[in-house]
Amino acid sequence: MPDLPSTQDQDHHGSEARAVVLRRRVMVHRIVELFLSVPAAVAIFVVFLLAAGETALFLGLVIPGELVVILGGALASRSRVPLAGILAAGILGPITGDSIGYFLGRRYGRRFLRRRRMEKWARARQWLRKRGAKAVFLGRFTAFLRSIIPAAAGIARMPYRRFLPWSVAAGVLWGAGSALLGYSAGRSYEKLGRMSQELSLAILAVVVVAAGLYFLRRRLLRKRRRSRRRRPLGRPVSASPSSRS
Repeated sequence: MPDLPSTQDQDHHGSEARAVVLRRRVMVHRIVELFLSVPAAVAIFVVFLLAAGETALFLGLVIPGELVVILGGALASRSRVPLAGILAAGILGPITGDSIGYFLGRRYGRRFLRRRRMEKWARARQWLRKRGAKAVFLGRFTAFLRSIIPAAAGIARMPYRRFLPWSVAAGVLWGAGSALLGYSAGRSYEKLGRMSQELSLAILAVVVVAAGLYFLRRRLLRKRRRSRRRRPLGRPVSASPSSRS
């Protein structure tokens, strides 16, 4: 019979979970205070920097990028900052950060990996091997992989022309989705901030379902057109005896 976790272990895991929630709450309040204490243009620039730094400087291992973009959208709903500015920062930030992370990985990554054998990098490289360039898109919606996938793609020498389209598509959907979620949430931004990872996965699920329905509709339309083309034409009407005479 397997050993059940002791009460002490359960208390330890519970206290760890509470500590994570508390840290996230403190982080939310600090970011909000920062946004409220600076001009709108500076707040937008901060959103851009933190969203870019998540993958360019691996800041996502400390501060989740979607948390910053969600809070920016929430403040836009209160007319603190323009929504268009938050949307631009939330979209351009991750695209820029991904490209910086990619080129850093391509230039210095192998040297970095020789010094540090990190399990996260091994998992990111395995993810890339399984899914190819699509991993760049899917990784954007997973907090664990988002910070290191661009650098891992650079280390793996993925062609930049394959990397960039997936990065742009993911950045547009992720940035716009996070900003609009924060904007629609308004004063409930704190609750959304604590659920940032679940929200990223929800955005991805909506995108996947919408794409699936789109391609299914196209396939059905194609089948319908093919069946019309294959349908035999009716026999030509023969001339009547009166018309022959």
